[in-house]
Amino acid sequence: MDTRPPIEAPNESPVLSVAFNQDASRFAVGLPTGFCIYLSRACKLQISRDLKAGIGLAQMMGNANYVALVGGGRAPKFPQNKVIIWDDSKGKTALEITTLTAVRGVQLSKTRVVVVLQNSVRVYAFEKHPKPLAIYETADNLQGLCCLSDRYLVFPGRILGQVQVVHLETDSVSIIPAHNSSLKALQLSTDGELLATASEKGTIIRIYSTSSCARIAERRRGTDSATIFSLRFSPSGSMLACTSDKGNLHIFDVPIAGQRRPSSSSPQPPGSPGRAQQLQPQSGSAAGGAAAISPLGTSPGETRTSKWGFLSSIPFGPFADVYSFASAPFDSGQEPMSGQGGGGGGTTLIAGGGPSGTTGGGNSPFSGHDHNAVLGTTARPMKGIIGWLDERTLAVVGAGVDARWEKFLIVESSEGSGGGGGGGLALVREGWKRYMSS
Repeated sequence: MDTRPPIEAPNESPVLSVAFNQDASRFAVGLPTGFCIYLSRACKLQISRDLKAGIGLAQMMGNANYVALVGGGRAPKFPQNKVIIWDDSKGKTALEITTLTAVRGVQLSKTRVVVVLQNSVRVYAFEKHPKPLAIYETADNLQGLCCLSDRYLVFPGRILGQVQVVHLETDSVSIIPAHNSSLKALQLSTDGELLATASEKGTIIRIYSTSSCARIAERRRGTDSATIFSLRFSPSGSMLACTSDKGNLHIFDVPIAGQRRPSSSSPQPPGSPGRAQQLQPQSGSAAGGAAAISPLGTSPGETRTSKWGFLSSIPFGPFADVYSFASAPFDSGQEPMSGQGGGGGGTTLIAGGGPSGTTGGGNSPFSGHDHNAVLGTTARPMKGIIGWLDERTLAVVGAGVDARWEKFLIVESSEGSGGGGGGGLALVREGWKRYMSS
């Protein structure tokens, strides 16, 4: 039997950046020659624009025709201190914003353009001549971390590990002391009411309420340090997905008051909550009533997913940690060591967890990655960017020479979930493709 791998032509158009829109129905790709937009569910090319020069960042606004562009690659189309809002319906620039330093990230809504610089976040009115609305100082933010929803704007604070939450209706600012080290990832839920954070250590993910800034849950990715690539809440906010340079996609349970865990045998209509564990009503309360949330994000009726089983009730050491209820390797691609760097992920599927407004604004495309890598000037391309296609389906995409799209499903498992907890759900990969060669 011939077991040699097939010979493939080299990809002559490496991807410089990749980012989902807010509902993850599409993802935008920055190229050395322009940009493309793909339909996420089938990984089908929808738009391709040849601009004859490099785009280091392409960020789509919802399902509208506007795309934020920043120059990148060896021959940038635009200066890296300029944001171009491209109106694809007219095939021309709608507006542009020039800053004094390189742009680290961009978020768009129908009324605002948020530009992220290394030490500040600047908010502009979305109009032909953009008017500055606010400027917020931050600690060093090379990854361009920033999330935008209809009600909230979230970005790093002035002190390492802190998060600033701006209530857009009142312009009031709240500070969350999320971690003791630099932030590596931020993510708002679809409705903007939940915020997930991770630090450069990458072992613990914390979940906060944006309205009260209270911590409602803590989840453990693993015990070894890792670089978090992407965080993303499911459409209902009842699950949180995470990828890292360990090469695994993890799915975590998120406590939401008033929701009950569906039985594994009952049918799940599209869009219904599909989390492994959800809060149960308090003893004696009416069915479907709101459940109380403790400081650790559990209720009296909640079963916590932990690899330690009954020992998870012991409040010290690793025993109280809550791990993912399902995980599977994603393929970060086989990138050359020179020019595009990166490592390969595994191919064996794993069931179970354990260590290893623009509504619902997502991670910055730079999250978890070196900013210059996104702009095509260093060796590490973006990998593991997450988008939820529905409550049980995810896509994971990456940049670089070996730019891949993978589709994962959360399915019923007769073996139950791993890590010692119940739930009966597993994560499987349904398919993949190299989307630039399709």
